[in-house]
Amino acid sequence: MKPALELRSRLLHATRTFFHDRGFLEVETPVRVRAPAIEAHIDAEPSGAHWLRTSPELHMKRLLAAGLENVFQLGPCFRRGERGDRHHPEYTMLEWYRARADYSDMLADTKALLAHLARAIGGTDAHRISYRNQPIELLPRWERITVREAFLRWAGWDPVAHWDEERFNLDLAEKVEPALPRDVPVVLTDYPAPAAALARRKPEDPAVAERWELYIGGLELANAYSELTDPAEQRVRFEEAIRARRARGKEVYPIDEAFMAALERLPPSGGIALGFDRLVMLFADAPTLDEVMAFREGE
Repeated sequence: MKPALELRSRLLHATRTFFHDRGFLEVETPVRVRAPAIEAHIDAEPSGAHWLRTSPELHMKRLLAAGLENVFQLGPCFRRGERGDRHHPEYTMLEWYRARADYSDMLADTKALLAHLARAIGGTDAHRISYRNQPIELLPRWERITVREAFLRWAGWDPVAHWDEERFNLDLAEKVEPALPRDVPVVLTDYPAPAAALARRKPEDPAVAERWELYIGGLELANAYSELTDPAEQRVRFEEAIRARRARGKEVYPIDEAFMAALERLPPSGGIALGFDRLVMLFADAPTLDEVMAFREGE
């Protein structure tokens, strides 16, 4: 455990250095919240009359709406019922948001961050790593594949033209993700709009949302958006998620009205959530999250 924790510490330090050197403000937002971000399949852990956050996203975007430009945060998040080799009910998330940016800017940030971290822990040959016996070239090429292309190639249908949530989630897990290249980072981009609750639609193709996810060595590491800034459309999406949760017999969360009010002042922005524990897994060549976290649930 000691080498993994030492590596984790170096990555934490290097991450903060990366953002501070680029003029980002490190922030802290509430861990107990009155209203979690409402998504159909993400369950929040109760905490008295509140919930533990599943993400700091809504509060961080409120800071952008209040006039901050570039913010980042490293801290704990919680999701009820998620436990496995790559999931813990308590985990560490890295999120950053930029005013007057979009999901392309977030991709450039992410490439620069990975290069910085690789150099910080690996030296001159840091762009070459191995994860679970798979050699990976972290730089310079990142393969970019649209969701439509990926599903047509490996699942045989177009989820943008023929949206089916249950089929989409099943085929993504069983057909698309296992087929993604593992020797280079892969960016799966331009999701069907119904699969991106907080992302802006592409102006030239409203059936698609400006969202991407990053996979390296088979690990899903990050999820990025061009942020939705239209309060009316955001309310409709939250209400749709509430109906979906109610239909599945899940707990229904209130809409965060403070966030909705702030959304009217949110400039065009980009944001990203990166699973820090999985990032440590990648650089530690660890098979599970248990190998890179000091304590397991309940210890």
